[in-house]
Amino acid sequence: MNTNIPYLDLKAQMRPLRAEIDAVIAHTLDNCSFCLGPDVAQFEKDFAAFCGAQHAVAMNSGTSALHVAMILAGVGPGDEVITTPYTFIATSWAISYVGAKPVYVDIEDATFNLDPKLVERAITPRTKAILPVHLYGHPCELDALLALAHKYNLPLIEDAAQAHGATYRGKSVGTFGQTACFSFYPAKNLGAAGEGGALVTNDAALAARARALREHGSTKRYHHDELGFNYRMEGLQGAVLGVKLKHLAAWAEGRRRVARRYAELLAGTPLRLPREAEGCASAWHLYTVRSDRRDALKAHLDANGIGNAVHYPMPLHLQKAYAHLGHRAGDFPHAERAAHEVLSLPMFPELTDAQIQRVATVVGEFFAK
Repeated sequence: MNTNIPYLDLKAQMRPLRAEIDAVIAHTLDNCSFCLGPDVAQFEKDFAAFCGAQHAVAMNSGTSALHVAMILAGVGPGDEVITTPYTFIATSWAISYVGAKPVYVDIEDATFNLDPKLVERAITPRTKAILPVHLYGHPCELDALLALAHKYNLPLIEDAAQAHGATYRGKSVGTFGQTACFSFYPAKNLGAAGEGGALVTNDAALAARARALREHGSTKRYHHDELGFNYRMEGLQGAVLGVKLKHLAAWAEGRRRVARRYAELLAGTPLRLPREAEGCASAWHLYTVRSDRRDALKAHLDANGIGNAVHYPMPLHLQKAYAHLGHRAGDFPHAERAAHEVLSLPMFPELTDAQIQRVATVVGEFFAK
């Protein structure tokens, strides 16, 4: 029997949906609604309702959504945006795309998220927005961040690319800031059959402008009111996402089941396990443990056929692309320590209890050596 366990198994998710997805793709092909169109419009309506928001604007990627969010917040050349050095680089790209400077603040050691206690001292007259990330699906400390945003009259923009369905004090993330940005990259909790993203907001004017920006700055064909972009979602992606959205709540429960089981089985190991902070319900996009023997543990898992991944091995302030910011090792110690310790174990809702136990057994064997 094959005891290998993949880090992520998209085929297991796709198999029971294949007939329904084939049907909606065929419908989209028959209607030739390839760019935006009724499938995307319906998905936007449904996803906004899922988030508890007024508007969702579908785009071709989460990165595009972040870029548009920066424009909507009025961020431009010479401005500063406070964000985290520990996330996927697209968060910082969006700031750079508009000519602004990412200003990094270290993360909380417990949650990997932006530390609100450090944000205020980073605010300057050039600060134009605060951009936290709900990393690995765990909500940021939004009360504290919103209090600072209100105090300094700064828009809060949520990077919720990994946090579909996460809640903070009972309310869905993505509904706290001026805007929020989601990714539908295939590996996400809600993944497209390719690339996709969405900007979510409760502001009708911002939503309308976002729709124009994604379509070459146009509200009327061949009339362009401002510099715009080709950030439209494909009709096929809207159709696929519409099918998968119906299953997202059940998949979320599956992820919670996996996380609970890991917590039970790994409790006796030296690993630092992820925990939900008070008032937070994680989307459990990843199950990321920590060990000062991370590299050796990773090699052991690899050798035993257990899929795993490192998110993320190098903080953004140490990336070559941001060398011009002048940061050095030691500037953000919590982020740097996390980069050397984190390891993500297999996490997808279709994981069986036997597979979870197999992962835990292999981890236990490593520490028993």
